[in-house]
Amino acid sequence: MHPVLVLLLIAVWGAAMWLGFMYVFPVLFAATLIVAGAAALGLYYLHACRTLAPSTLEGPSPVAEPKIAYRHYLLGQVWRDWWTISRTVVPQVYRTARNIIVRLTRLLLGGFWGFFVFPVWLALCAGIVAAAVPAGVFVLALTVLYGVVAAAGLAVWLMCVLVLAAVERVFMMYGRILQTCPHPFCYERIGLPEYECPGCGARHTHLAPGSGGAFRHVCRCGARLPTTVPLGRFRLAAYCPHCGGRLPERIGRVRVEPLPFVGGPAAGKTTFMVLGIRALHARVRAVHGRLAFVEQRHAQAYAGAIREFQRGGRLAKTGPELPLATMVDVELPGRARRILYLFDPAGEHYTGATEVESLRYLDHSEALLFVVDPFALPQLRGSLTGDEREFVDRSAASSEEDPADTLQRVLNELRSRPDQGHQKRVAVIVTKTDLLARTEIGRCLDTEAGLREWLGNVGLGNTVRTLDQVAGQVRYFASGLATEPADVADLLGWVTGLAPAGTPAGGGGPAADAQELPGTAPLRAPWPVRGRGPSRVPVGYQVGRWAVLSGLSVLTVATVTGAVVAAAERFPF
Repeated sequence: MHPVLVLLLIAVWGAAMWLGFMYVFPVLFAATLIVAGAAALGLYYLHACRTLAPSTLEGPSPVAEPKIAYRHYLLGQVWRDWWTISRTVVPQVYRTARNIIVRLTRLLLGGFWGFFVFPVWLALCAGIVAAAVPAGVFVLALTVLYGVVAAAGLAVWLMCVLVLAAVERVFMMYGRILQTCPHPFCYERIGLPEYECPGCGARHTHLAPGSGGAFRHVCRCGARLPTTVPLGRFRLAAYCPHCGGRLPERIGRVRVEPLPFVGGPAAGKTTFMVLGIRALHARVRAVHGRLAFVEQRHAQAYAGAIREFQRGGRLAKTGPELPLATMVDVELPGRARRILYLFDPAGEHYTGATEVESLRYLDHSEALLFVVDPFALPQLRGSLTGDEREFVDRSAASSEEDPADTLQRVLNELRSRPDQGHQKRVAVIVTKTDLLARTEIGRCLDTEAGLREWLGNVGLGNTVRTLDQVAGQVRYFASGLATEPADVADLLGWVTGLAPAGTPAGGGGPAADAQELPGTAPLRAPWPVRGRGPSRVPVGYQVGRWAVLSGLSVLTVATVTGAVVAAAERFPF
């Protein structure tokens, strides 16, 4: 090639380079940087909307259906959403930028003209590569945004969890709420029952403020369940976490009061329990309260016992199996509420130390009813005349177990408790006093003090003194089939803490009870099934995602606005 032509080409190339780098490169680089950055930003925002906007379990960032309940959004799913967006956008931006650079290189540098448009190629490629810096800053800002949202949300969540837990604890302590299992071979104290979802029947073992939520847990079926008793958790069906047995409906809101009936075989425990329920029902109706059995079978057994009394017959002997507590839910006007666990085992369970040890409900009682068959006292029975003994044997079955021995076995078992078996209240009930009054030794038992002294005179002196030591209060009561229901109601009101002794009974005597027997009507409304359904994410998840998306929108608008302002200042028109 001629030297002049070579020099001319070199001059043209030099001019092109000078013009390209002086005038074209700065403008094209800036424009490419803005366009590439905006494209990356738009792509990121588009994928964020696709990930965070859906309300269904399926989507770019699917929400796994839990075995029982969803965890709080900020304890896991929020970071899965962030990772889904990042792992989708970053590779896509990288592949797109690489493909564009490869095509630009082939197009602009693929021929001799590449020597002259090199500044253009460099400006375009450099702008695309440099756009990674603001894109990286944006991704970092988004990560910080996620962290801020998660930290703020978790702080509020933790505060709510602590406050709700404290409120429930104060509620339980103030109401002296005791939760125990009434079922045989269990009788365990319960910290937190298992609760059944009314929508799908799933058992929730940790339905309390925690990782599942502060105010509500969301079941796998979408139902929203309350986490504390003040919020309505007592309206759910509850089960013992140890044996799986059904618990009373208002467990956790109302104090459970275990009431063991202690006495030997044929001492009259079942008869007095039926008389007590009848009297308590009359008292509750008189003051416009409510009383209901928890179990239908107990309501039926009680109705059968009342019919037997009306016919003048005797109640069937209690079976030898460990007892399921007869559960009676009582609510009086004001704040007097109790779930009474009436434990009436066969008397044979008190005739040996091993048998008494199986009665684990004794571990939780603060009161007990010591049922004394006076005709089981050896000293009293020896003092009866032949005619009196024949009359007693013909009228009622008598226990063969000395009441003193029965109580001593129970007290020995109670001493294994941390409080050494201390009882707040003990009611000593002398049964069959309608028969006892027809004997010479059993006349004139009109006063409580007289009954206490009489028991000491017929061989229970040591027992009376022992009870004074282990119980805060002891009351003595004479019971027979003709005993006034008001007096029986006074005794049960005292021993259960439902009402002070001496509260007027009002109306509602035995005849009224026979006409209107207590049923099993629930004393609380069941929890309604509410939620978004099993195919949609919980409300908490949707709120968390929208909060992040709102923050991302604000961040995107701020970034675009800042870029436009900077470009206007750099390149004024």
